[in-house]
Amino acid sequence: MKKEFKLVATAAAGLESLVARELRQLDVENVTIDDRSRVFFKGDLTTIAKTNLWLRTADRVKIVVGEFKAQTFDELFEGVYALPWAELIPFGCQFPVSKAKSVKSTLHNEPSVQGITKKAIVKKLQKTYHRPEGVPIPENGAKFSIEIALHKDVATVLLDTTGDSLFKRGYRTEKGEAPLKENMAAAIILLTNWLANTKRPFIDPTCGSGTFTIEAAMLALNMAPGMNRNFAFEAWPWFEDDILESERVKARKQVRSDLELDIQGTDIDGKMIEIAKRNALAAGLSDVIEYKQMRLQDFQTDKLDGVIVSNPPYGVRLDDEESVTRLYAEMGETFAPLQTWSKYILTSDVAFEQHYGTKATKKRKLYNGTLRADLYMYFGKRIK
Repeated sequence: MKKEFKLVATAAAGLESLVARELRQLDVENVTIDDRSRVFFKGDLTTIAKTNLWLRTADRVKIVVGEFKAQTFDELFEGVYALPWAELIPFGCQFPVSKAKSVKSTLHNEPSVQGITKKAIVKKLQKTYHRPEGVPIPENGAKFSIEIALHKDVATVLLDTTGDSLFKRGYRTEKGEAPLKENMAAAIILLTNWLANTKRPFIDPTCGSGTFTIEAAMLALNMAPGMNRNFAFEAWPWFEDDILESERVKARKQVRSDLELDIQGTDIDGKMIEIAKRNALAAGLSDVIEYKQMRLQDFQTDKLDGVIVSNPPYGVRLDDEESVTRLYAEMGETFAPLQTWSKYILTSDVAFEQHYGTKATKKRKLYNGTLRADLYMYFGKRIK
């Protein structure tokens, strides 16, 4: 079994620098971002366990099995066949080629790329495990999900260690319409100035199922986001069980219990407030976050230097353009008196600033799934 792996952490477009920062904070070695915004790094089995457990902004952690040039199906077959499959896939395990992608490559037929890749792996394992030609390799055991990506005729073969995407923390038992993914919510909080001083108030006035508030609390308390979920690599015969358990024990010890947080979520929909409360309970944060039903327009406070983070309804989440325009205008009016507060508002509406009534201090392009959205940042005035 290999002792060191070349690994890649995948993420939504625009979040690569945050993923790289997280990896370096985990003391991971050789972290690099290539010209295709892929975040590569090196590590052992402990690194695989630690990164899956701790990465907040990534989607998945994958082993790079190999890379090679392939302009013909023969080159693709030979390149895949040459890779060290016996070191990774024990006899009897499942090895589906779950995904094939081709961009700017001669081999553009993705189903054919997928089929040839599978055929080459089968052929290699038949030889390795001394199976006669024509006798199938049994696939009844643990699952090793393989992906192949072609870009400008260079093939990259990957093995997914994660399973369900890392945004699935395990606490969101219920969700509302068009929910924000947990890793995107964490990324947005990392882009705010709140973490520099988490004693300040934090509020999401359109909290929905509570994702921003829960992710904020987890960040402040240093709770590993993958603590309460399982990963694909746990089922692999050669992965040592005590490695992940050891990392989980370390993570539990790193949770901060000495902080008093002022985190609040409000929403006009009482049903969503109840869902948010249940999700916070599932995350172990029901005594940390306060939720209440309230119209955004009714929000007011005497507190200073707080942070507002909001993903207000937009696009398909509101019935008509007039409702969107009115909501954004009301946000601008409601937040205007809060001059020492910083506000971070995510929306895909390119006319948001016009409706809100104030031009953002800064703006950052992000992608919520396939939908482009901008994070409008309004920095509060410093308290003298």
